Amino acid sequence: QVQLVESGGGLVQPGGSLRLSCAASGSIFSIYGLGWDRQAPGKQRELVAAITSGGTTNYADSVKGRFTISRDNTKRMVYLQMNSLKPEDTAVYYCNLNVPGARTYWGQGTQVTVSS
Repeated sequence: QVQLVESGGGLVQPGGSLRLSCAASGSIFSIYGLGWDRQAPGKQRELVAAITSGGTTNYADSVKGRFTISRDNTKRMVYLQMNSLKPEDTAVYYCNLNVPGARTYWGQGTQVTVSS
C-alpha cells in the first residue's frame, strides 16, 4: 500500500554534495520509520541512515558527520543530504519505509556516482 520514488542522484566530484529525495504514497506516513540504504556493484545492500517517527537518527559510521537524513511528514518526503562525498560513496541509493511487524517498502533506487 506504499510506493516510494527516489530522485536527486547523479554524478558529482569528490568533495561535492547531493541531496536525495524520496516521495511516498499512501495515507499513513508520519508514524513509520524511514531510511536510506545503498548498494554498490558486487556488494550487499547496507544501511546508510535511518530516522524514526520521532526524529531520532542513526547513521553508518562511514557517513556520520557527512550525511543528514530528514523527513517532512506534511509533504510525505524523506531526504538525504550528502556532503563531502567520496568515491566510495558511489552506489545505488534506496529509500525505505518500515512498517513494524509487517514489512519494509523500498523505492526503485537512484544512482550516485562520485568521480573526478
